[in-house]
Amino acid sequence: MSHFKRADRVGGEVQKELSYLVLKEIRDPRLDSVTITQVSITDNLRRARVYFSVAEGEGRKLEALAGFKSASGYLRRQLSRRLELRHMPQLEFRHDDSFERATNLDKTLKTLINET
Repeated sequence: MSHFKRADRVGGEVQKELSYLVLKEIRDPRLDSVTITQVSITDNLRRARVYFSVAEGEGRKLEALAGFKSASGYLRRQLSRRLELRHMPQLEFRHDDSFERATNLDKTLKTLINET
């Protein structure tokens, strides 16, 4: 039987609801094509790191961060209503660069294979 911490369960719910809000309710063009990839919440449920990805590079990443900063109060209020938590965690938005690192690693490996 697997045992998940409450913070992990809440993080999954926050990710699901944030994804919906960004896709369906936020009208900020800076958040178009943004994907919420992961939410990591501290054990005391006070802080949530929200990782996101965008496909268009550094400029879009900075725009998305500005969009999240602008919408963070609205997002927190909506999450609080939807999840019915006693304390809604503070949201910290961070770019998830794992996809870009994987792409670069793949290119490097292909280069090395072609050189042999």
